[in-house]
Amino acid sequence: MFDITAPIYNDADKAREHLESIHWPHGPNCPHCGNVDAARIKRMEGKSTRPGVYKCNDCRKPFSVTVGTVFERSHIPLNKWVLASHLMAASKKGMSAHQLHRMLGVTYKTAWFMAHRIREAMKEDVASSGPIGGEGKTVEADETYIGKRETPRKLARGRVPTYTKSGKSGGAQKRIVVGLVERGGKARMFHLNDATKDTVRDVLVRNTDRASILYTDESRLYTETGTEFAQHRTVKHSAKEYARREGDVVVHSNTIENVFSVFKRGMVGVYQHCGEAHLHRYLAEFDFRYNRRTALGIGDAERASDLLRNARDKRLTYRRIGEAGHA
Repeated sequence: MFDITAPIYNDADKAREHLESIHWPHGPNCPHCGNVDAARIKRMEGKSTRPGVYKCNDCRKPFSVTVGTVFERSHIPLNKWVLASHLMAASKKGMSAHQLHRMLGVTYKTAWFMAHRIREAMKEDVASSGPIGGEGKTVEADETYIGKRETPRKLARGRVPTYTKSGKSGGAQKRIVVGLVERGGKARMFHLNDATKDTVRDVLVRNTDRASILYTDESRLYTETGTEFAQHRTVKHSAKEYARREGDVVVHSNTIENVFSVFKRGMVGVYQHCGEAHLHRYLAEFDFRYNRRTALGIGDAERASDLLRNARDKRLTYRRIGEAGHA
């Protein structure tokens, strides 16, 4: 159970010890040279040395547990980082920077930066985790449209999109998100500038095992690509068909629709505005929580620990995200 009065959320030293227990379960490791021999690493002590600083006898460089993580070189107390990480990991539909600003007692600008760093820690390593699905497994795919796009849509022969008198131009001028979900497993969402057969195929074949059974709606985006999978079954939403039984299986794409539903409720109800340049970070945030949902037996504390663990080998400076504007 979450206890906001716990020492790791109120004491910087306790938060550092908590982070050390997650990143160094067998003793400190040097992030500079990779030395894992605890006997060759000593804690630096003295009036001029802050707590938690070690020195490696091999490379002679000092370090702490935050070096090489998204928390590196931050002047924000580490207990506030740990608390913010727990709040964002436990909030199903996300937590706005304004809410973090009020709860942590930091400026809005600081809270905004913290939230983006935490989202960077939530980003999954797709390359190492491999594709979702597999033989005998079902993967659902679909696309959704959200918000007003800020990047120009590419049209054939250099044409320019035409707007209606009211300034609207329909779904063609919304941001495109393609989502994949393995039933009973993980989800992945991607922001695309254009949804074509080629761009959607690229997402599917890179992230889904072709031995999987693919379920989609009747969109022509999936017609050709579906033939590359073990099976491809569709539901006809235009005829108000949302599920049908075929023997022992139920054909539907409701699972990915549920993933989109939580994402949209969070984006509209909690965040309200997101710059298109930052959309991929918000998608990573919702993927992270869905892939560690309670239905898989993962609680808030374990999810928060996973987030802190994933913070290693990732850096995000204010300049990198500030260039794209606030969200």
